[in-house]
Amino acid sequence: MRYAVFLVLFFTIHTTRAQESLAKDISYDYLDKLIAVCKKNYPKIKTYEDRVGIAEHGIKKAKLSYFDIFSVGYLYSPNNYNTTSSPSFLGGYQFGFFANVGMLLQKPSFIKQAKGEYAAALHDKEANDLSMEAEVKKRYFTYIQRVAVLRLRSATILDVESMLTNIKHRFEKGEESLDNYNKALIVQSDHAQNVINAEGDVLNAKTSLEELLGQKLENIK
Repeated sequence: MRYAVFLVLFFTIHTTRAQESLAKDISYDYLDKLIAVCKKNYPKIKTYEDRVGIAEHGIKKAKLSYFDIFSVGYLYSPNNYNTTSSPSFLGGYQFGFFANVGMLLQKPSFIKQAKGEYAAALHDKEANDLSMEAEVKKRYFTYIQRVAVLRLRSATILDVESMLTNIKHRFEKGEESLDNYNKALIVQSDHAQNVINAEGDVLNAKTSLEELLGQKLENIK
């Protein structure tokens, strides 16, 4: 019983310390770098940037299309001189400048539509940027948490093994029961498994974060 109480107190103290020290592990300057890297590399963000660029080009194209309503043409009327008709002053080549009034009236609505598509694409990009920023923060905080848990469990296992060694020594001297010795073995085995699980959690959290960054964390200083 005294060893059970000891273990409960032991893990409670270390868990509390981990919770108190978690904030100290967070670097907001480094987090800002991660967000910048994500915005630079993540394909989904580039897709929204391309959509904004296409929509912006659509505005320019719509404005330039004003020139499409104008055209230049010519007519050719040969001069036929004879004795029975008067000479025509409209003979020869006749050049003209034409404007399509119907298309002229439609152009403002085309430009307005292009501007609306640009604004919509820009809003979509801004919303996606905010979403990706929040996701980077979430995965970064999860990664920091997993690292803190692993550090806690790795540090604690030394004390658990020391306790097991002490119980084993007492058991060999006949000062400790087999039941308590077996319980200590189970505690040590469970804790070793927890360390392995914590290592896996760190690797998974790191991989999840690097998915958004497009590169390894070690390469971001």
